[in-house]
Amino acid sequence: MKIWIAGSKGMLGQDLCALARYSFEIFESDREVDITDEIAVSSCISANKPDIIVNCAAYTAVDNAETETELNHKLNAAGPEVLGKCSAKNGIGLIHISTDYVLSGVAPTPLTEEAPIKPINAYGMAKAEGEALLAKANHNHWIIRTAWLYGIKGKNFVKSMLNLMRTKEQISVVSDQLGNPTWTHDLAMAILKIAENPKLPGIYHFTGDGIASWHEFAKEIQKQALEKKLLKHEIPILPISSSEWKSPAKRPLWSALDKTKIRENFEVQVPAWQSSLSKYLDIEK
Repeated sequence: MKIWIAGSKGMLGQDLCALARYSFEIFESDREVDITDEIAVSSCISANKPDIIVNCAAYTAVDNAETETELNHKLNAAGPEVLGKCSAKNGIGLIHISTDYVLSGVAPTPLTEEAPIKPINAYGMAKAEGEALLAKANHNHWIIRTAWLYGIKGKNFVKSMLNLMRTKEQISVVSDQLGNPTWTHDLAMAILKIAENPKLPGIYHFTGDGIASWHEFAKEIQKQALEKKLLKHEIPILPISSSEWKSPAKRPLWSALDKTKIRENFEVQVPAWQSSLSKYLDIEK
């Protein structure tokens, strides 16, 4: 099979390309193929003839999305629609990566794929619109919502925390937002499970297993980093509320996702987030 991976230079895209080469012939693209341009996308499909497309391309600067509204909408809403239309015309399935930010739930129940769409920031609104437009354009789709991504190839919370822990005497981290830390390697493995056996189209959730606050995530990063000699000494990590952490975009207080559907339909493994963090930090050494 041949797979087209759009957004191949992003944090997830790079992990996905590296793993996909073992099972697929791959065609990868990043900014050189504008996913919002129907002519460019159609030409790319005609020239490369993929059997399935994975869209990892997105605008992910959540705070900047509050003001960069045009670019946010272009990449997160218009792009998925164009990919949906062009893939449908060519009889190709489309796997699209979405986000927990299209939802906003209430603890303590993990959110299923049927949870009501309830974005509370501009990024989530554009991603929710992208989901709807894609689903309308191509019924042969798999929308994978994920959350709290970190990976080897890009900027992320784990790298930021390690840097702060090495340079600050203490740090403050939000303690009232809860979700699922997710290693991009694990998500890439789940995506390929679907690509290898593209059945039962629809919306799916995938994240690391287990729920944490950003504060708990940070404390676990420090604990494991100390054990692995990535840090020389421990520093205080102070819990603060979302209201104390001023940012342009609001974040949901509860966005833990339920993974039952992807486990049952595709036999996807969902590792505990602490275990995946350990493997990630081993690579970071």
